[in-house]
This record gives sequence, C-alpha cells and structure tokens, in this order.
Amino acid sequence: MTKLTELLERNRAWSAQMRAHDAQFFARLSQLQAPQYLWIGCSDSRVPANQIIDMAPGEVFVHRNVANVVVHADLNCLSTMQFAVDVLQVAHIMVVGHYGCGGVRATLSGQRLGLVDNWLRHVGDVAQKHRSGLAALADESSRLDRLCELNALEQAINVCQTTVVQDAWQRGQNLSVHAWVYGLHDGQVRDLGLDMSGTADLSDRYAEALANLGAAP
Repeated sequence: MTKLTELLERNRAWSAQMRAHDAQFFARLSQLQAPQYLWIGCSDSRVPANQIIDMAPGEVFVHRNVANVVVHADLNCLSTMQFAVDVLQVAHIMVVGHYGCGGVRATLSGQRLGLVDNWLRHVGDVAQKHRSGLAALADESSRLDRLCELNALEQAINVCQTTVVQDAWQRGQNLSVHAWVYGLHDGQVRDLGLDMSGTADLSDRYAEALANLGAAP
C-alpha cells in the first residue's frame, strides 16, 4: 500500500503556516461555523470554491457534484441546502457553473462516460429545452460556453423552487440565490444576472437573465 506521505507533509506545512500567521486561527475555527455563503458547484478539481472567491476555511459552505446539478430528488444536495439555510442561516446561495465543464461537454457531444451519463441527463434536459438557441450558435465552442451558462441558470432556478428555499422565503428569511459561471481561462467569475430573494418575479428575472445571454426564454 502506498502512503500519501507528500500530502501529509503538505498538510503539516500548511497548518504551521496558518498558525504562524494567526496563532488562534484553528482554536476559533473549531468553536464556530458561521458562513454566509453556500456554494453549489461542479466537482471539477480546477474549481476550488474558497480559493476562487478568496475566502478562508469556515467562510463558505460547499456542495459539489458533476456539472453543478440541482435535482429535486437529490437528498444529498437538499440536505446540504437545508443545513446551510435552516441551521447555519446562510444569506446567499451561489450556483456556480464553469466554462469547459467536462460533464456539459459530454452532454453536448453525446459522449458516453458510463454511469454518470444517467446523472448528466439533467444537463441534457437543459440542452433540449434550449435546443433552438444552441443550434443557432456558430460553432461547438460557443455552444459549449452557452450550455455551461444555461445550466447554471437552470440549476439556480431549481434551487429557488426547492421546499428549503421556498419555506425560507415564506418565513421572511434573508436569503438570496445567484447564478454564476467561472472561467478556467482567466480565473474570473461572471454574474449571469439572476439574483433572487423571493418568488414574486422569478419568471421575469429568469427571462431577463436569458435575454442578457442572448438566449430566447
């Protein structure tokens, strides 16, 4: 059996560095978890939530899966959301896609990857919903970028429609949902223009976000 000695050594070095910078950092961290943000993103190893938005440990609650999908029957995602919203009282949920997503690419190209194909059917549903707009784009690269954006928007809408978020809004809790997409090529996050803090104008905000992308509702 091969031990991951290098990773353990890196951990010790990181721990020492953090304590040298702030001797009480881990003491404080062990006593309290009070993040204001829930990040729902892709499992892609190139998209680390805390680093992208320059947040320290303890400042972001995170759920990740292949292609940042939010499914109403996924108890893993829903349980994370419920804990974040009801227990931790986060103020913001960000659904964050990323350009060049392998899951989205496989969906767009029809590539078979195995068991995960069943999960990616949810992204396929997004592609089917927006098939005419995707077909109108000039090249495969543009279609991939657009589907990454559309998928983040659609999954953010799914978040808004969960019982967790609906109940929070019903009781007047301060909670907003946002759709973002991250660029591997430049390390920057793009706001897709969907920022929701209630259900009253969900359809209008969704249509506006699509229009900003140049995509038909």
